[in-house]
Amino acid sequence: MGGLKMKMKKILALAACAILSTSIFAGCSGSSSQSKNNEPVKLKWYTIGSEPKDIKLVEAEANKYLLKKMNATIDMQFIDYGDYTQKLGVTINSGENFDLAFTCSWAGDYSGNAVKGGFLELNDYLKTTGKGMNDAIDKRFWDGATINGKIYGVPNQKEISTAPMWVFTKEYIDKYKIPYEKLHTLQDLEPWLKIIKEKEPDVVPLYITKGFSGPQYFDQLVDPVGVEYGDSSLTIKNMFETDKMKSDLETLRKYYKLGYINADSATAQDDKAVKRFTTKGDGQPFAEKLWSKDLNYEVVATPIMDSYITNGSTTGSMIAVSSNSKNKEKSVEFLNLLNTDKYLRNLINYGIEGTHYTKMGEGQIKIIEANRKKYEIGYYTVGNLFITDVLSNEPKDKWDIFRKFNDAAKSSPALGFKFDRSGVSNEIAAVNNVLEEFKATLYSGSVDIDEYLPKLNSKLKEQGIDKIIKEMQKQIDEWKKTK
Repeated sequence: MGGLKMKMKKILALAACAILSTSIFAGCSGSSSQSKNNEPVKLKWYTIGSEPKDIKLVEAEANKYLLKKMNATIDMQFIDYGDYTQKLGVTINSGENFDLAFTCSWAGDYSGNAVKGGFLELNDYLKTTGKGMNDAIDKRFWDGATINGKIYGVPNQKEISTAPMWVFTKEYIDKYKIPYEKLHTLQDLEPWLKIIKEKEPDVVPLYITKGFSGPQYFDQLVDPVGVEYGDSSLTIKNMFETDKMKSDLETLRKYYKLGYINADSATAQDDKAVKRFTTKGDGQPFAEKLWSKDLNYEVVATPIMDSYITNGSTTGSMIAVSSNSKNKEKSVEFLNLLNTDKYLRNLINYGIEGTHYTKMGEGQIKIIEANRKKYEIGYYTVGNLFITDVLSNEPKDKWDIFRKFNDAAKSSPALGFKFDRSGVSNEIAAVNNVLEEFKATLYSGSVDIDEYLPKLNSKLKEQGIDKIIKEMQKQIDEWKKTK
């Protein structure tokens, strides 16, 4: 009889667990592991970039606060930009128990890892534990994060659109009275590159590094397949078969032959010591101030084209919870705090007041120069930027200006369309291998376009790009009917 009672207790306990669970991933095993003996939960957080020297100092300060607020601590693990996607993929595939990870459209493979079950589905959590951040973050970011009706990552609220810019060294703009605000296309630069080449022999007129992608007028839904901006017909194309891309590549080739581009453009990493007249950057309001701080000299910038909201830009920076985490509820609780709590967000962003920065009054801070290099982190990678204090050389209404910038951006005609890659995943992998082989060289200007571009497109066809285009066209035509 006692044995029967014990069995009934177990059955009732399991039933209660099933009822209380808000998600298939939010089961009792996760909850019990984090509340056992009321011990603090340690959240392991993978993020992108180089580890700051003072990270342990800042973590210790954050953890004092987190222990009081939610009985938890964080352990941030940094992975360099170039290694991040591959290393996170290995971590997820190995089944490692971690809690949080940076992910996005360009690193950490948000859609791929979400679809294959690496990230926790958050929809139910956003109604409860995560309601604060759900309300605080622009709905368009959440829309961008949605895959087949489900959300697998918390967007780091920032600029919502892609805004490619030419970044100019102000010294030469002033010296030669260059009307930089009128320069937009790659072709607009030509007369000024010529002047710099002739009059400033120690300066690279157009500085290109391995990550350069050239001006783009195209929403890549899967690199290099997608829709041209402004194309309401939603015709799916290979970007490298468009007239605009060919024209820009030919211009880059011309500039390279004229000596306007650095000779090592296909392989160069960004060497900040290289004197340059202009380079390309992906910007937002006040980007010039951040670039100037980074380079230690003043730069100015002008937009290459209108800014567009794309599926890629709305998922340009996110933090996901691992579906393998033993601390799912606490992980969401921490993300909610990170996106709504000004003190915590400033601490992770800027470091410790009095050590890394000083207060300039309400909502504004000044970095302490002597310790600047001890705590540098990608501000946009660690939560809601719109609740951080602004820097001393920025206007106090900076985030209001960002909101206006976001509201003024145009939408890609394909915004909201989510491509189901499952039927062409092998072809996508094969195409990516071809792009790895060709892209940096092609964008460098160092090869003959008439020879190299057809060779690239031929290899893309061999690896199944037409199958990707056909499948995407079929899906987007169906999606268009629902708009």
